Amino acid sequence: MKQKIVIAGGTGFIGTYLEQEFKRRGWEVCIISRRAGHISWQDREGIREALESADLLVNLAGKSVNCRYHDKNKAGILNSRTETTTILGEAVLACEQPPELWINSSTATIYRHAEDRPMTEEAGEIGSGFSVDVATAWERSFFSFKLPRTRQAALRIAIVLGRGGGVMVPYRNLVRFGLGGIQGPGHQRFSWIHLHDVLGVILFLKEHPELSGVFNVSAPNPVTNKELMRELRRAMNMPFGLPAPAWMLEIGARIIQTETELVLKSRWVVPERLMRAGYDFKYKTLGEALQEIIP
Repeated sequence: MKQKIVIAGGTGFIGTYLEQEFKRRGWEVCIISRRAGHISWQDREGIREALESADLLVNLAGKSVNCRYHDKNKAGILNSRTETTTILGEAVLACEQPPELWINSSTATIYRHAEDRPMTEEAGEIGSGFSVDVATAWERSFFSFKLPRTRQAALRIAIVLGRGGGVMVPYRNLVRFGLGGIQGPGHQRFSWIHLHDVLGVILFLKEHPELSGVFNVSAPNPVTNKELMRELRRAMNMPFGLPAPAWMLEIGARIIQTETELVLKSRWVVPERLMRAGYDFKYKTLGEALQEIIP
């Protein structure tokens, strides 16, 4: 009998990859999305039916944070995460045979700006500000559901690197046009995870029923921004890259309608729980990851 996965918010960069990989492994894949051709978020009964007897529910739903943080966008970012999580929780409660495992996306941005030490699940310090408020509300919504027959795991995912989408597109463009120098001070930390390891972590959690709760999903070797840009230039055979000071980044962010926090916040996150549990990262270093992404 086929295993079944339901991917909520499954039409983005990560979700599309997961859909392809689970289908390749012979799974039945159901997608919940605002896009036509999938189960609609308004179809509560359709969501419940999809979740019946599912082996795995993965929720990736949420408006992109790559925008200006004005009131309308802030509301959209928050509500698109908490409301969809609530819809899923209510659907799981309504199932006669609920999913065995519910994996809900969260974000490594939940931790404070850290340049002094790495943030682990146990010893990490929750930060402050809008992005952190969203992350904590998201996790609060998820763990508010007490589901005796469904194991729950929240993934605090770092910046995802992979072919064909995500942040690699703007980073490669910067390097290509000679703008691949340090961004801001350059010593802020960059925690990352290869797309293949996102899948690997999901499969690992599926296979280990003793694991639940919060997990940092980041490669074990974060780098500084300076190291990131140097590795990108090396991978793309670009000998130089002009730096971008913080004031220049702010001007650029306003022009392209995004926020400098995405570049300047120091995210120093390590996957202590996954390493302790024995997960073997396929891509442990940035150099290895970029070799696969930029052939």
